[in-house]
Amino acid sequence: MKQNNRSLTGAVLSGLMLIALNVTLAQTAVKETTTTITSAGTISEFGPETIMIRSETSPEPIHYSYSKTTTYVDETGAPVSIATVKSGLPVTVYYIKVGDRMVASKVIVRKAVVKVVPTVEEKKTKTTTTTTEK
Repeated sequence: MKQNNRSLTGAVLSGLMLIALNVTLAQTAVKETTTTITSAGTISEFGPETIMIRSETSPEPIHYSYSKTTTYVDETGAPVSIATVKSGLPVTVYYIKVGDRMVASKVIVRKAVVKVVPTVEEKKTKTTTTTTEK
């Protein structure tokens, strides 16, 4: 009987060691790095969950996704309402790549640049010359 108890104890200890080894291996930490990238341009379309930006460096518009965690700030870093974000505004988008998607984490809304177009005023004058003959 003592022999059976020793065999049983040895088997139980071996099993516990295997379980401990599996738990230790299962707890291996996976380090995942994310890189935040920036892009600047002008909003050409702002819709539900999507921002489309036109930039000077890309001939095609760039599509970004956004979520409830996306923050919107002005140039000073002060928060702005999502209601102020609209087409035509210059922005800088901080985003991360998730698979094939670019997800905006922060959008810096800059003041719209008002281009002053000089006006050309054309004046027409009519000159009449009257001569008298003597």
